[in-house]
Amino acid sequence: MGNRVMFGSSFLFIFISFFIFNLASSEAQMAPALYVFGDSLVDVGNNNYLALSTERAILPHYGIDFPTKKPNGRFCNGKNAADLIAEKLGVPTSPPYLSLASKVRNNKNISFLNGVSFASGGAGIFDAKDDVSIQNIPFTKQVDYYSQVHEQMTQQVGAPTLQKLLSKSIFAIVIGSNDVFGYFNSKDLQNKSTPQQYVDSMASSLKVQLQRLYNYGARKFEVAGLSAIGCCPAYRLKNNTECVSEANLMSAKYNEGLKSVLKEWQLENKDISYSYFDTYAALQDLIQNPTSYGFSEVKAACCGLGKLNAQLPCLPISSICSNRQDHVFWDPFHPTEAAARIIVDRIFNGSSKYTFPINMRQLLAI
Repeated sequence: MGNRVMFGSSFLFIFISFFIFNLASSEAQMAPALYVFGDSLVDVGNNNYLALSTERAILPHYGIDFPTKKPNGRFCNGKNAADLIAEKLGVPTSPPYLSLASKVRNNKNISFLNGVSFASGGAGIFDAKDDVSIQNIPFTKQVDYYSQVHEQMTQQVGAPTLQKLLSKSIFAIVIGSNDVFGYFNSKDLQNKSTPQQYVDSMASSLKVQLQRLYNYGARKFEVAGLSAIGCCPAYRLKNNTECVSEANLMSAKYNEGLKSVLKEWQLENKDISYSYFDTYAALQDLIQNPTSYGFSEVKAACCGLGKLNAQLPCLPISSICSNRQDHVFWDPFHPTEAAARIIVDRIFNGSSKYTFPINMRQLLAI
């Protein structure tokens, strides 16, 4: 993004941009744009452009229930939470940033005014240090990319128009699970800090990046807490098919810290609005009351190999369940589209049991 994009007809581009903004404000759309930051729960293909990343959903059976029926970088059988949030907002799914970045460098007329996704499978709040995860895009780098996008959009439409658009747009943040997984997989991290110290550092680090987004025009935030990650099939393997309570407790501790940080942060920036989503409570409800939502399998993955279909990831040679609608989990770590739809419904319309202080629909109305 080092080279600034120049256009032959700036007047025409500005006119088109105003048209886009006005269109986005119509009744068909509830927000001008959706900007997504996070991990594999909301990655729509950024990792496909990272040649050295091992976290890529590029093989069958991923995408088997997606409209194209093909793998597309989503860690899901069909649409993921990012797609479904976009549906709720009445906007197209925000495209992966890396799919557009090369076109920008080649001086193509690319606009980010309709939204973009920076989410990356394997990403965490902290910058990764190991050789595998370092090939993904951590949260800090995602915000770096957004700062470059903000500069380009300012050049395109001017600061006042851009700020008007961004103040009505949704900034969705779904990240943190990989940091907790990383803690449990690292004796070094465990020796350096207690679980409470670690999750406190996660929350404070997240706040720093949220403030950077605010400084670049973001005003409406949808922030997801961590789910009961100890109940994913990969972790149940560690505990004779039962949830790993230590991992769940760490998620719960982080969520409490995150809620406190968000309250504090809003006091420091009076013009922000946010909706916190209790992913933990939402997933636990699906697991504890599966038949109420049409599920019959809450422990095993739909696609995988071995016990609980979770000893190996979803591969072309994996066994795959015939009915993806009755499984909560698609692979050893990620939910099915069916589960994601219920979760996103609660993000959008959820009661105070799942959202704080407001839900996304109420956030949009501000």
